[in-house]
Amino acid sequence: MRLDDLDPASNVEDLGRGGGGGGGLNLLGFLPLLLGRGLGCGTIGILAIVAVAFLMFSGGGGLLTGGQAPTTQQGSGGGNVPCDTAEELFACRVLQSTNQTWATIFREQGQRYQLPTLKFYQQGAQSGCGAAQSAMGPFYCPPDRGVYLDTSFFRELSQRFGASGDFAQAYVVAHEVGHHIQNLTGQAEAVSRAQQTLSRAEGNAQSVRLELQADCYAGVWGARNRDRLEPGDIEEGLRAAEAIGDDRLQGNSASPESFTHGTSAQRMKWLQRGLQTGDPAQCDTFSGAI
Repeated sequence: MRLDDLDPASNVEDLGRGGGGGGGLNLLGFLPLLLGRGLGCGTIGILAIVAVAFLMFSGGGGLLTGGQAPTTQQGSGGGNVPCDTAEELFACRVLQSTNQTWATIFREQGQRYQLPTLKFYQQGAQSGCGAAQSAMGPFYCPPDRGVYLDTSFFRELSQRFGASGDFAQAYVVAHEVGHHIQNLTGQAEAVSRAQQTLSRAEGNAQSVRLELQADCYAGVWGARNRDRLEPGDIEEGLRAAEAIGDDRLQGNSASPESFTHGTSAQRMKWLQRGLQTGDPAQCDTFSGAI
């Protein structure tokens, strides 16, 4: 994917190494964003699926409402400089592209996009949702509107799960930004409220729909930047989506009622829908079959 002409995003922080403390979050896999009653709905699922209750959503606003972009701090993590490695620089450029893309989409709706903050960390960090650890993988924290990323995950994605390529990495960032969109529109908060009255299986089904919508939003970003795509990029993204389906991760003994992120086929389907349409209105995973 051609992003070299983009300046790195400025809504970025580097939290450095360590810094994790306190409780609230200790997961294996790629499932750090949880909604009510321990039901996972955070990011694209990887490794083991473990749900631990740790946050409730703050109020949203965004696609159909106004709001101010948060103040950003570059290099606020104790003197650490963000975007100073090849992996971080790529992620910063992806974020800049998502900033531009979603700002345009919001502007088409007559609204102003509120930026998330990409927060790099190594091994551990303290987030607005509690303590973070690298083993959790990337995640989005609604209260501080932060996308948390230890870039060592990119190597795990390639080496362990066979999802290599720069667009696979870009998909990771764009998916987390998709959760930010859900936070702004209030969709994530609506799911959280609904889960309080649902059975575990029903709550998991709502989490699946939330994850698939974030996949579709990632595809919308890709479609809106089609002129930057290179041969094989879309295949890289679809390969990553396939690799992290619940059925692939949990194996033959998996029960569909336990799925929180969607099957490989579902994840590829919704990523592809976003890529084909470039229209967030086509990402309504909450109406009808998925």
